[in-house]
Amino acid sequence: MNCFRLTRLFAVCALAVSATGALAVAQNATAPHAAAKHAAATTQAKVPSGTVGTLAGGEWTTYNGDYSGKRYSPLTKLTPQNVTSLQLAWTSRITTTTGGGRRISATPLSIDGVLYFTVPSHVWATDARTGKQIWQFDWASKGGEAIGNRGAAVKGDTLYFETEDCNLVAINIHTGKEKWHVPIANPDQFYFGSVAPVIVKNHVMVGVSGDDFDIPGYVEAHDPETGKLQWRFYTHPEPGTPEAKTWPNDEAMTHGGGMTWTAGTYDPDLNLYYFGTGNAQPVIAGKNRPGDNLYTGTICALNPDTGKLAWYFQPNPHDTHDWDATQPTVLVDGTIGGKPRKLLLQASRNGWYFVIDRTDGKVITSTPFARQNWTVGLKPNGQPIPNTEKEARSNGVITMPAQGGAANWYPTSFSPKTGLYYVPASDSASIYYLYDDSDKPEGWAGNDRFGWQENYLRALDYRTGKTKWEHKWPSTGAKSGILTTATNLLFTGDTTTNLVAFNAATGDILWHAGLNAAVTNGPITFELDGLQYVVVAAGDTLYGFVLR
Repeated sequence: MNCFRLTRLFAVCALAVSATGALAVAQNATAPHAAAKHAAATTQAKVPSGTVGTLAGGEWTTYNGDYSGKRYSPLTKLTPQNVTSLQLAWTSRITTTTGGGRRISATPLSIDGVLYFTVPSHVWATDARTGKQIWQFDWASKGGEAIGNRGAAVKGDTLYFETEDCNLVAINIHTGKEKWHVPIANPDQFYFGSVAPVIVKNHVMVGVSGDDFDIPGYVEAHDPETGKLQWRFYTHPEPGTPEAKTWPNDEAMTHGGGMTWTAGTYDPDLNLYYFGTGNAQPVIAGKNRPGDNLYTGTICALNPDTGKLAWYFQPNPHDTHDWDATQPTVLVDGTIGGKPRKLLLQASRNGWYFVIDRTDGKVITSTPFARQNWTVGLKPNGQPIPNTEKEARSNGVITMPAQGGAANWYPTSFSPKTGLYYVPASDSASIYYLYDDSDKPEGWAGNDRFGWQENYLRALDYRTGKTKWEHKWPSTGAKSGILTTATNLLFTGDTTTNLVAFNAATGDILWHAGLNAAVTNGPITFELDGLQYVVVAAGDTLYGFVLR
């Protein structure tokens, strides 16, 4: 396809728009009936403002927009024909007063004309029309890590977010004042908070982060009114169960990692909450923990009312490369073999793409979507079989992908209209070294030294995982999340400092805007006063674009 080299397009100004804009406006002006039809489509399915888990109201009320994780908007005012008329409406740059990070990794929430977003230990409410600050909440952290915060959750008049020193904080969305806070982990054990909570019925679902100590990961649910702990699910088996035999002993198992770094997805019909778990610990070194090491590197399905495990599938057994399986778990109602199926999609960090029946965890498709050399085949259940020759060693071994993975936490997107699953993908290789080859290594016992990488936007057939089109970025650089719309638009950041709009069906570039930094989150779109907005973060600044 036509490789559009965005690096040539940097301009003196912060915003650069395609020169074809005048033609697009003229073409759009000749089709008033089509425009009216688009407007009707966006207003017929309105739901009450703040309704969590749906995009039907034209808002963005939860981390992924809705419970499915598709990041596919039904809004239709913005089209491939008029996207070149998308204008910068405002910018909003943050300031902090109590430390913490300043990079906006969070996906903003758009509710009743207000945007809510976070960085570590800080929350903002911003006017979605103007970008002006309404209130700012600053938490004085007493520890933890400030590498990022994925966002907040809102239920009624309460906002919930995790602090870097492991507290779940509830804030009044009108005043920005704290209602209560409760601890979710111990920062003295090197846990920290970064995960966007998810509201599921009467539960605030939270996860935990951390990698430096050999500590267990978990997901837990809290009461939205009081913060009281309802249940906790550890990402390791119960001692004495068959799954516990995937560890050499209970000590290794209960100190084996499996952090829950990212927000999960939810199927209300099945009443199941889906999420992926992090790498096994000690990191990189696997000699003292032979076996698959469940439930690390695993996709889990839980009953959100009880915290009981319904099923699991492990994409990344015996992780010795820090790859985990915390990439997005996207829920799709599709057709396989001519029959309707309830599916879960994941493009995993280890380079493999999985299509899973989300009712029972049975794998339908297991196939690479990026270059990889760490496997020797598949088990009958679709699980990759690791090649022990590709585990880290003292003198190094070249392994694909590199530690950053073929995919990572960045939000993916699925379009029911194109049937394509869009992934910010990498082909890469690095040399993995083992630093501690003792019988009982701890923490980070090895690491990789980067070798080679190419970054892509890949569009996969959701059934087979085969690449239908791809756009190779001209440099490695940054990665960001993806948004698609019902009009076959796709928004994402490039590897430098541009927000780019693609035709989701063909992969053609339609528009771009130069920002002051690389895109650092997943773009969102919403409708307000009959206008469609696109909002994205780049470093410490939010950018709001609008089609007028």
